[in-house]
Amino acid sequence: MIEVKHLSKYFGDRVVLNDISTVFERGKTNLVIGQSGSGKTVLLKCIVGLLEVEQGEILYDQVVFNQLPFQEQKDIRKQIGMLFQGSALFDSMTVEKNVMFPLDMFTRLTLAEKRERVNFCLKRVNLERVNRLYPAEISGGMKKRVAIARAIALNPSYLFCDEPNSGLDPQTSIVIDELIKEITEEYNITTIINTHDMGSVASIGEKIVFISNGRLEWTGTSHDIIQSGNKLLDDFIFASPFTRKVKDTFLGK
Repeated sequence: MIEVKHLSKYFGDRVVLNDISTVFERGKTNLVIGQSGSGKTVLLKCIVGLLEVEQGEILYDQVVFNQLPFQEQKDIRKQIGMLFQGSALFDSMTVEKNVMFPLDMFTRLTLAEKRERVNFCLKRVNLERVNRLYPAEISGGMKKRVAIARAIALNPSYLFCDEPNSGLDPQTSIVIDELIKEITEEYNITTIINTHDMGSVASIGEKIVFISNGRLEWTGTSHDIIQSGNKLLDDFIFASPFTRKVKDTFLGK
């Protein structure tokens, strides 16, 4: 579980996050949604310690992360897996070397043990016999799955995903969503997903956190988001005529 309490972040005189408090639950897919510039990416960067906060607390399983000495923060960071928006694979490394990278950095496993772990992780994301391929030789969806394999290589307790469906077609996006959800439940991970994909919200939004202009405006699930009663949220998710029609159909109008 990750909890933020009264979190505020400023860039100069500009308030980017304003007194945000919420809980991200273990074993569930927690989605952070909001318009571009709403503060959702800054929130994720604050939680993982890439940005310092002016006010508030960030707790990892009741440990106040942002008040720990650097070395103790490092110990928690070893339990974090990251899935970046563009996959962020190393072009000069094979798939195997990409997945092995965190094992090289943070473990003392033998080469045989690391290869065994790499193969396990690749198999878990339904990728086999691709070890010797380079990122340029695989599809966008496969790159995302390789990135997920790398993110879980250290068996993390916490998984952060920044726009995991960016650049993917709808069918591949569904595959990635389902894979992230399966891994979250299987390994009982606290997963936080930063997204603007309403398909993800509808299919895997077990907890949704909506941020607007740096403020926490609404929290709930995919089951009650349609009837949230929050105008800012409605304006965000039903901005197009198509999504407004979906809402009217859902409500029987």
